[in-house]
Amino acid sequence: MLKKIEGVVISETPFKENSKILNILTKDGVIGVVSKGCKNLKSSLRLVSSKLVYAEFTIYHNEDHLSTLKEGTIINNFEHIRTDPSLIPYSVYIYITDLVRQVVKQTDISNIYDLYIDTITKIEEGLNPIVMMNILEIKLLDFLGCPIELNSCSKCGSIKNIVTIDPDAGGYICQNCYTNEILYDEKTRKMLRMYYLVDIKSIKELKIKEYVIENINNFLTTYYDRYTGIYIHTKKFLDKTITI
Repeated sequence: MLKKIEGVVISETPFKENSKILNILTKDGVIGVVSKGCKNLKSSLRLVSSKLVYAEFTIYHNEDHLSTLKEGTIINNFEHIRTDPSLIPYSVYIYITDLVRQVVKQTDISNIYDLYIDTITKIEEGLNPIVMMNILEIKLLDFLGCPIELNSCSKCGSIKNIVTIDPDAGGYICQNCYTNEILYDEKTRKMLRMYYLVDIKSIKELKIKEYVIENINNFLTTYYDRYTGIYIHTKKFLDKTITI
């Protein structure tokens, strides 16, 4: 049965002499597709059968086994992400792709897919990849069932005299509950909340101080370690890059 799907090629594996097996992230989950003969220079499937290609694919759908790719039309090949000499945008892409693959195993895919596409599109447009990565990370926590408490003290529930935010406590801490936690200033706390609330599609530019970006990334790295059980090696490289 012929079927049209929209998605991003998130991995490719050599198959036989001139073919590949593609894993395509779609609104319905990850679909495995054989792209026959796509390694041939004259193949019409060559360009669309590459990692990080966002396209509309026409496939011979097989419910129980690998489907077969018939044709594809590229929507975006994310050239900026591929060619940025710093490698940070591409590393962020690898990380958030792996992260999304982990999250969709545990929950509904459709909303996550939209968040993922919006995030990599904004990175391609030149917005700060670390900020976009962190925005996606904080939004995915809802799907993982461990959101950050960003409305009141995570210990006592007070909405007054918030002095910091702590990953071990799970969110805000007020003056009365504060002991010896790291003090994150008001700019960091407010921006973290803004990350959670912002509609990714609406972001046009980012003007955020470097120390705030670093603070938020450090906080989210620790929070993910404490609450999600997800470990992705690429994030360690990115953390080291940010602190250089």
